[in-house]
Amino acid sequence: MGKSIQNQYMPDSISPPGETMLDTLEALGMTQADLAERTGRSTKMINEIIKGKAPITPKMAIELERVLDVPATFWNNRERQYRETLARLEEHARLQEQVEWLGDFPINAMAKWGWIKKCKEKVPQVQEVLRFFGIASPERWPDVMERLGSQVAFRKSEVFEVDNHALIAWLRKGEIDAKEMPCEKYNEKRFQDTLNTIRHLSVEPPKVFQHKIMQLCRACGVAVVFVPELPKTRVSGVTRWLTPNKALIQLSLRYKSDDHLWFSFFHEAGHILKHGKKEIFIEGTSMEMAADKEDVANRFATDFMIPRSEYSRLVENPPYSKAKIKAFAAHLGIAPGIVVGRLQHDKFLPMKNCNDLKKRFEWIRKQ
Repeated sequence: MGKSIQNQYMPDSISPPGETMLDTLEALGMTQADLAERTGRSTKMINEIIKGKAPITPKMAIELERVLDVPATFWNNRERQYRETLARLEEHARLQEQVEWLGDFPINAMAKWGWIKKCKEKVPQVQEVLRFFGIASPERWPDVMERLGSQVAFRKSEVFEVDNHALIAWLRKGEIDAKEMPCEKYNEKRFQDTLNTIRHLSVEPPKVFQHKIMQLCRACGVAVVFVPELPKTRVSGVTRWLTPNKALIQLSLRYKSDDHLWFSFFHEAGHILKHGKKEIFIEGTSMEMAADKEDVANRFATDFMIPRSEYSRLVENPPYSKAKIKAFAAHLGIAPGIVVGRLQHDKFLPMKNCNDLKKRFEWIRKQ
């Protein structure tokens, strides 16, 4: 998204260019009737231009240049500035009646992460949110809900209520970041091969794996973006296609541990590889059509991170000590926390055990 317009002066009123024209006539000792005669216009038309009721057209500007010896560009610019300011004043008044719309969005959280500018006045804040979503007015908000909401396949909590406005804002931020990320055309085989390399990045710190994942996936036609979770979004990851040749994987740090982050990534990768480019997957809703596809993506992520045959050998030989888990993870070339998460999920390991083997992540705000 382009930079927000800063320090834009908004006058309470604006004089029409006709007033400047009247001052020029008086300075030259001419009357409105004189100007009308010299330009071939009616006196009524000249009077309407002076009062701002009629515009100075480009043709009229050229005629004024000849008669008044003032450049046509001056009159054209004066007219343009007047009409634009008039339109902005009218928009300001209209938006003033729609400031309650802001109450639907987590403005403070969005400003905290630098997605939007925090404004002292309500109307500039409405304009800032409109720029973020790329829409002209609050009346177009249903279109955003329709476009983003219908195209997305996201995993969200089955237990907690989701704030749809916050969720759409989170999705929009991912869309903005992904569109600024150049990618090659999507190549399925290259992406599948690349996932093998990415799997081993789980042992690296975030400053290494985050950049590497994004770089590797861009070469396959997949934009991977990491976007902080907004309050009440309850979302771990999103998959969608921005174009037929560019997919998007958007991840949050909802659970802040490496096992959840890596599972979410490979789950979303599974959707890209296994499902269509116009599919909708919403976990935890009444959309039963998506349940089987969510199961496929879950199984893909589970087996890709820890192959089924290897996992079977592990669970057949309890107990699962930290030393055994570390050795198993090293054998597979993955982070121990992934193994811990899998054993806990399958109830082979109590949820309180071995959590110190998991890596915890936190967002760092850019200054």
